[in-house]
Amino acid sequence: MIQLLGKIYRRVQRHVDLNRYNPTTIAEYLRKQGSTIGEGCVIVPTNLGAEPYLVRIGNHVTIAQGVKFETHDGGVWIFREELPDFQVFGPIVIEDNVVIGQNAILFPNIRIGRNSIVGAGSVVITDVPPDTICMGVPARPFGSISKYREKSIERWQAQRPPDILIEDGDTWWNSKHFPANREKLRRHLLELFRQELGGAGVPGNKRRKSL
Repeated sequence: MIQLLGKIYRRVQRHVDLNRYNPTTIAEYLRKQGSTIGEGCVIVPTNLGAEPYLVRIGNHVTIAQGVKFETHDGGVWIFREELPDFQVFGPIVIEDNVVIGQNAILFPNIRIGRNSIVGAGSVVITDVPPDTICMGVPARPFGSISKYREKSIERWQAQRPPDILIEDGDTWWNSKHFPANREKLRRHLLELFRQELGGAGVPGNKRRKSL
């Protein structure tokens, strides 16, 4: 009974502790669990696995919702009758300026090189070279960051509303004009993708023109 109450108390306490943080500040909490984490990270998961001290994350890393860190090789279970205490572990290292997409699974003994992107749902079982996009099960190199950058800039030039306002030194996310910019973006994208979305265009346009 006492053990059960202790377990419930620890679970509640952890929940209370986690409520103090958000994705931009959770690194502070995860460092207390033993992980090594750099600066300027955005981390949505609140758990880096059973051995958080085997996880090292660099600067300016984004880790999306549902990403799993597996630092323990559970497959050796099949040898437990022969070796009752058999366990195998490995570190996970994420270098600077990396994006880990939603629901990716990171296995032990991997290093994800700087300036890389791991696609959503990928299962990473080997190292990811620097400046690489990788995706799939298992994850494999899919393209270079330089080509991705060129293509993305080209797309944003077409998708960026011409009348958005962002102050010097601010970003899209922290600008005081963020709500208005987001609405401008919504209307601009609906117009841009009108044909793909069934020709509807921006909701409300016809009504406004008739007034």
